[in-house]
Formats: sequence, structure tokens, C-alpha cells
Amino acid sequence: MTAPPPSVAATATGPAPGGHRLPPVLSSASGVPRPPRDRRRLKGILVGAIGTVVVLTGLGITQLVANQGYDEAASGVEDATRSVTAQQTELRQRTADLIAATDAGHVIIDTGAPALAVPEDLWAALDSAVAEGETTGGEAEDVLATRLPADETKPGWFWDLFAATSRLAEDQSTLRDVAESMDSASTSAAASVDAVRTNGVAVLTTAAEAAGAFESAHPSTRNAAVIALRGAAADALAVTEVDDAAAAAYVALQKAATDVVAAEDAELAEKAGPLRNARLEIEAFARSLAPGVLLEFDWAPVVNGAGYNGSMGGYTTWWWDEPGRAVIELSNSVAEQWPAERSRALVAHEVGHAISVKCQDMYDSSTQDSIEKWATAWAISMGFTDDANGVWAYGYPPQNYIDAAAGCR
Repeated sequence: MTAPPPSVAATATGPAPGGHRLPPVLSSASGVPRPPRDRRRLKGILVGAIGTVVVLTGLGITQLVANQGYDEAASGVEDATRSVTAQQTELRQRTADLIAATDAGHVIIDTGAPALAVPEDLWAALDSAVAEGETTGGEAEDVLATRLPADETKPGWFWDLFAATSRLAEDQSTLRDVAESMDSASTSAAASVDAVRTNGVAVLTTAAEAAGAFESAHPSTRNAAVIALRGAAADALAVTEVDDAAAAAYVALQKAATDVVAAEDAELAEKAGPLRNARLEIEAFARSLAPGVLLEFDWAPVVNGAGYNGSMGGYTTWWWDEPGRAVIELSNSVAEQWPAERSRALVAHEVGHAISVKCQDMYDSSTQDSIEKWATAWAISMGFTDDANGVWAYGYPPQNYIDAAAGCR
């Protein structure tokens, strides 16, 4: 056996104490060193990313806040607009009512009191109310003409939203002011309407209530004129508002009263002459026998075939409808013989026909004979016993007719 030299043997025996060798595949024996990592650059990128997130988050929150603020402001404007719209509607209506009332008041004032008198203090109160109402109406129209804030489209970005929100806040304040102005104007308009209404209705009521005395003061007028006056007075008394209808009612009332005077003047002209006073006394006498019945009189030389040679004639036409009324025709000879008992008895007979409008169910009106018996019986029941009461012409009536007629007054 042979042995290697000591140097070779030492080399071939195992690794040096305290170490080991790696296989070439795991060793870095290539000899190319890696560069060291840049930690400061990584830190900068991280900080930038975090900053970006923070900024974007802030912008998002700002956008959200801007949107919410705008929506709240827009909602407030919508509420204020609804309030203004409601006030506008009310104010327009009250202004229209006020204009109608003051216009009607002017018509009433301009018409005046040509026939039916109205106290001066009522005229002064109405005139003042109309003048104040016109001033109030003008102020209300100015308020209604106020220009309201215009609608705008909602912006997209927060910087525009913040600016728009500020404008909406101003709009809301403006709308609140307008609503308050409209509410105040509406209250004033309503008060003015009430004033014109109160004073206007007072004028109409006073004039209408004077119609009864006015009618009595003109007894010789025609029935149609009296009926028209009564109807116009009833219409005026029914007025509760001062408007076109009220003005028309007042004008019609005063015209009806004027027509009563004109009709009476025409009737009195027809009765002119030497028999005028006797005719008027006879007419007043007839009316006293039939209170509540409208009586109109016509005079002629001959009536119902009589009037000459001491004879007297009468003829009556009556209407059953409301109001009860009649037209009595008398011959001039009735006035010529007035106030003789026979003249009074004949007039009573004719009034017996006229007053039957109040007692239609008390007798048989189907025949002329029964009608004449009724009129004769009525004259007898009133104490007129001269045979000119109808007995001479139609005979004495049955007692049951006289008894029935006694209940007709």
C-alpha cells in the first residue's frame, strides 16, 4: 500500500474545522452584487397615495355636504313658494271682490236718490268706504305685481352648489317678505270689502224700507208702477253683497220709484177738471173699504151703459194673482153726485168685486149672477143700503151671501 504525501492527504481529508461548503448551485459564487433597496422612495409613494385618498375623501364629503345644503335650501324655497302661491290666490280673489265692490259703490253713488231719499250720513259713509277701497285695491295690485325669484337648475359641482345655495337662501328670504306683504294686503282688502259692503247695503236697505211710505204718498199711481216698486224694494232688501247685482238692484229701485211718480202725474192729468177733487175723494173712499187691495181708477162719461140723465155706471176688473189688484171704472156722474148715499153705495158695490181677490173661496164665482149677488151682498154687509148698491140692478142677494160677505174684509 502506498500513502499520499502529507500535503495531499491533508487536503483530501474533510473540510477545515468550523465551516462547510455549499453546492455551487446554491452559492453566489457568480460574483455580481445586488444594489441596495431605495426605502425613502417607497415611503414617498405611500405618503402620496394616502394624501390622495385623504383629498378625494375630503372632496367627496364636501360634495355631499354641498348637495345636502342645496337640497335643504331648495326645499325651503319650495315651501316658501307654496305659501306665496296660496297668498297670491287669496289676494287676487279679495282684490277682485274689492274692485267689484268699489265699482258697484260708484254706480250707487252716481245714481243718487232721485226719488227714494237716503240720509246724508249714509252717503258720506259709503263715499268714504269706496274711496278708501280704491286706494287699498291699488296697493294690492302693486303687491301682486311683485316679481318673484326665478327657478334655476341644480348645479353639479360643490363650488357651484355653495354659490347656488346662497342664492336660494336669499330667494327664501325674499319670498317670506312677499308672503308677509301679500298677507297684509289681503287683510286690508278684506276689511275694505267689508266696509263697502256694510255701507252699501245700508244705503239699499234704507231706500227699500222707504218704498212703503213712498207708495202711500202716491195713491193715485197705477197698479203696475206700484207692483214694480214693491218688487224692486224686495230685491234691494235681499242684497247682502255690494256688486254688480246690488248696483243694478239699487238703480232699478230708484227707477221704479221715479216711475211711480210719473204714473201718478199721468193719472192726475187725466182727472184734471172740475170733478178732480170729487174723483180723488171717491178713490180714497174706495181704498179705505178694501185695505191691502191695489185699486186703480178710470173715469169716463159712460160706463157699463150708464152715466147720463142721472144714471151712474161702474165696472170692475180684478186679478186673483199676487198681489190682489183691480181696476174700477166709474162714470163721471158718480163724481157729480158725490157724496150722495147712492153714489157711495154704487162705489161700495164695485169695491165688493175688487175685494173678492181676498175672498175667492167664499162664494161661487162661476156665473155672472153669483158674482153680482156677491158684490151686492158685500155692499149691504158694509152698511150701504141704498139700492144703488146693486139691488136695483141685480135684485136682493140671499142671506147666506150677506153672511159670507161679512167675513171678507
